[in-house]
Amino acid sequence: MNSIYLYFFLLISYCSIAQSIQSPSKEITIDFKLSSNGSPNYSVNYKNKPIVLESYLGIKLKDGGDLVSNFTINNSKVDTFNETWQPVLGEQSNIVNHYNELTVYLSQKETNRKVNLIFKVYDEGVAFRYEFPKQEKLNYFIISDEDSEFNLAGNHKAFWIPGDFDSQEYFYKESNLSDIDVDKFDLNNGIGLKTIAGKYVIQSPLMMKSTEGIYINIFEAAVVNYPVMHLDIVPNEFKLKSHLVSNAIGDKAYLQTPFVSPWRTIMVSDDARDIVASKMILNLNEPCKIKDVSFIKPMKYVGIWWEMHVGKATWDYAGSQNAQNTDGNLIASGKHGATTTNTKKYIDFAAKHGFDGVLVEGWNVGWEDWYGNWKENVFDFTTPYPDFDLKEVNDYAKSKGIKMIMHHETSGSVANYERHLDRALELMKKYNYPAAKSGYVGKIIPRGEFHDGQTMVNHYNFVAQRFADYKMMVNSHESSRPTGYSRTYPNYIAAEAARGNEFNAWSIGNPPSHETILPFTRLLGGPMDYTPGIFEIKMSFYDAKKTEQVHTTLAKQLALYVTMYSPLQMAADLPENYEKYLDAFQFIKEVAIDWQESIYLEAEPGDYITVVRKAKGSENWFLGAITDENARQTEIKLDFLSPNKKYQAIVYQDGIDADWKNNPKSYTIKTIQVTSKSKIKLNLASGGGTAISFKPIN
Repeated sequence: MNSIYLYFFLLISYCSIAQSIQSPSKEITIDFKLSSNGSPNYSVNYKNKPIVLESYLGIKLKDGGDLVSNFTINNSKVDTFNETWQPVLGEQSNIVNHYNELTVYLSQKETNRKVNLIFKVYDEGVAFRYEFPKQEKLNYFIISDEDSEFNLAGNHKAFWIPGDFDSQEYFYKESNLSDIDVDKFDLNNGIGLKTIAGKYVIQSPLMMKSTEGIYINIFEAAVVNYPVMHLDIVPNEFKLKSHLVSNAIGDKAYLQTPFVSPWRTIMVSDDARDIVASKMILNLNEPCKIKDVSFIKPMKYVGIWWEMHVGKATWDYAGSQNAQNTDGNLIASGKHGATTTNTKKYIDFAAKHGFDGVLVEGWNVGWEDWYGNWKENVFDFTTPYPDFDLKEVNDYAKSKGIKMIMHHETSGSVANYERHLDRALELMKKYNYPAAKSGYVGKIIPRGEFHDGQTMVNHYNFVAQRFADYKMMVNSHESSRPTGYSRTYPNYIAAEAARGNEFNAWSIGNPPSHETILPFTRLLGGPMDYTPGIFEIKMSFYDAKKTEQVHTTLAKQLALYVTMYSPLQMAADLPENYEKYLDAFQFIKEVAIDWQESIYLEAEPGDYITVVRKAKGSENWFLGAITDENARQTEIKLDFLSPNKKYQAIVYQDGIDADWKNNPKSYTIKTIQVTSKSKIKLNLASGGGTAISFKPIN
């Protein structure tokens, strides 16, 4: 009898006590417990400093059976994991995945529903997710909300953009958490597709810095069959709450057990370089599911694209007149960019300068009627305009050793795209296209769905899987932001999903700080197709009446090829513009896009980044350094170079009189000899940058 009594006493005590787990370095600690009413909560400490105060976890169901309280702990398990894996493409050829894990098995007293909470603690941060095991009491269910809290320990400086379910194409605002107010955000800096969620709703990833100099980033990983998580700001508190994107009727997610939610992540460090270099988001995704990855190759490309943004050409065949003859056929405007003749010019340029591919936008019928009309069947993805000969273009590209990159603009009509997808992929297969750029401009059709909802998340992932079936790569634009899914499907080679370089051509542009923030936010989830390399900075070059311009120097455009990681990099400017600056263009030709090693030498969100990368299978290194609107001087040690070797360093830098606004094209190039014991002084102009190539001297 005494032994039975002791057993129950220990069981009750065990189910009530707090449980803790530390990172491998023991610098980060998660504490988990149940409150008096059985509500799960956690807290996070870093080097004995509070980062996340007691914060509650839970899931609300549409049927009213909320999974937020009345839980007991059935069991728990602690584990450790340490592996090194090799990405197909990446910033590192080897990625360490080392963490400690706590799994807490919960059951709800009244319903007997079971939910497991899984916590992983890395040296750079923590992650948690909800796991719903197979059970009779919870089989098919609808989530109406997720109550994951992040109760922060202070009024941190934050780099944020408004909660928009349809777009991330904003520049970041910098303010304290207490000053975040979406109503005061300049919403006139995008392309008119905004569906703002609310006054105090912002997007993740959210980058922050405390008054004590601790860097904190809240994001998510492995978003599969689930909506994107935005963040609610609780007024007058420093508390954030998960905000899931709904579908057309207000439901958040339709699920069936067994199921696991995405990971909610909190990165923390007193060194900003740890945040920007972290591979935690990738590590939290499933390993590669593609057996034969031989078709997944990095690509450097040019394309018929920028000339439309600057007004030199049009995507559509008929131009703004949308003219038709008496037979109802379109009449050519004479400004169509995607012609056979023009494409051949790009192919010639790509072949001459050693590029891999050529992208052609506006090649297929439908562009006259696509934007703003939100029609169901605008594009069929197989029918070219009369002035674009698919076979002739393909044969010419093949003769020059160039691959063509397909373009699939869906105009938001995803059901139409899925209906045509296999036919589109068969066409690509016929003409040996290795990759496509997909686009999702516009309101989603079916109407009422959002870019960031569960339906669209499933669509983006399905497209990547279908492309993999055909051994092809895909680069999505206007999609939801990546959360590391490129580890599982590395043929999802890149995405835009943020405010890209094209905004500089026709809007108020991207401020000089923009590219110093993106590596701390958007790029944590995967490669970005930012389309750098603009040399004709001012749009008055094309039209004297234009005042728009790129908000960087020319040298910074070169540095972006290193600071903005992507295995798919575009030389975005017009070929004739590069021909005028071939000495600077040489860096774009030579810079690698797949890396053996990456080292972040300096980093401060919103201010500057300096990174050096070693090309895979080579002794060549490339450095990129960028700054915001403030000119900057710094000195870099070259101890990353191999010892006992001499290197030729070609330095592409801002001219002494360079300035992003007044003199952006001023640059100089110098060649020096260096070793691992050398130092290089960098002088970055306002909105400027430096790019350096290091090659061993035989």
